[in-house]
Amino acid sequence: MRRLLAATAAVLSAATLFAFPAHASAAALPDFDFSACPAPPANADPGTWRCEAFVSQGVLTIGDREIPLGEMRLTFSEGKVDGKYAQVFGELRHAPARIRGAFGASLQLKYGGYSDFQSNDERRGELDLYATLRHPLLPKECTIGTLAAPLHSVVKDDPAVPFEVISQNPMTVKFGVVDSQLALPGTSGCGPLTRAADDVLGLPSASGKNTFKMATYVRFKSL
Repeated sequence: MRRLLAATAAVLSAATLFAFPAHASAAALPDFDFSACPAPPANADPGTWRCEAFVSQGVLTIGDREIPLGEMRLTFSEGKVDGKYAQVFGELRHAPARIRGAFGASLQLKYGGYSDFQSNDERRGELDLYATLRHPLLPKECTIGTLAAPLHSVVKDDPAVPFEVISQNPMTVKFGVVDSQLALPGTSGCGPLTRAADDVLGLPSASGKNTFKMATYVRFKSL
């Protein structure tokens, strides 16, 4: 992310995604896992690649229903190929988050096959997602969005969680992002409980009625 590079280090790009304490300390920092970092491509420019490991917390609001998402972890690698910026997605991990008032159902975010974490003046980044709905009465295929037709989230800086450099060595930063234009379709693959699932969650829900909001810690590691 070019705007953040100037604010932190020569090559810092900002990736994005989910609310942590207002003031971080070394004791409050999460553990960062680089095991899923993708290797640079074979034609990568030497010395330009690094991995970014995210530990995020967030909330998805659908209409007037708020769903705390808990922890989400994400990794990707970035650098240059033939002098041009490039990135490779690694992994997204999210534990099922219970949906309050939904009879024990939970929601688990999955990677939807597309990401772009290079920021510009319009947004911090973009990420395709879909959500698996889990409940003993729901089929395993029950989702909001699908891998073939994912939810497309475009996140912007969240003024409530301003960008902050937590540590220079190792480089660790914190920031918040928000998507207030996310459109949510009705559920897919939920069988005879499709209408019930949609009614409980208030789906479909048009753009402008939902909010995807996250605060994130990011640590960087040279590759």
